[in-house]
Amino acid sequence: MSAKHVPDIVVARLPLYLRALSAMQNGGKVFTSSQEMAQWLGISSAQIRKDLSHFGEFGKQGTGYSVAGLQEKLRQILNLKHEWPIIIIGAGNIGSAVANYPGFAHRGFRVCAVFDNDPKKIGRSVGACKVYDVRQLPEFVREHNIRMAMIAVPAESAQEVADLAIASGIVAILNYAPVNLSVPAHVRVENIDPVLHLQHMTYYLA
Repeated sequence: MSAKHVPDIVVARLPLYLRALSAMQNGGKVFTSSQEMAQWLGISSAQIRKDLSHFGEFGKQGTGYSVAGLQEKLRQILNLKHEWPIIIIGAGNIGSAVANYPGFAHRGFRVCAVFDNDPKKIGRSVGACKVYDVRQLPEFVREHNIRMAMIAVPAESAQEVADLAIASGIVAILNYAPVNLSVPAHVRVENIDPVLHLQHMTYYLA
């Protein structure tokens, strides 16, 4: 079944399943069950089975799921069969930290460049990446066929940066700026704002 027919909340849980399976494999497990995955994730086994059923039948009666086999299927469903190049826009504290994060490469992503408008940062290296002038972004995106970008700039600059990225060919944005972006319908945006998560948690601390 095509992903466009699957509820987005289901797609959002697939990376959690993939992460759990990877941890299981690292621990030497060969087979698992929806019950065991439920214990790892705090999600009901019925929900896990229902989510996976959107994409076919993966388990076998009596043996459960092959840890390696289900990982392979999920990577295929999530379009992780090849490495995705990504750019970061913003070479400040957040952008630099993200560029230095070592966990992208073995999970299907490669940060290949960082962009900024600060002359003091342009030309320097952040992690393994060179910092380019943001004015070079359109040419770089087209030349390297980049489709994904992370935005790590101040809130007041985020929309302008997003507009530039989208006009250059970016269709998926991970947004670290604490502001909602206005984007065309064909562009996917995921927002990362730790304050929102902290505010969510403080509700339970009364």
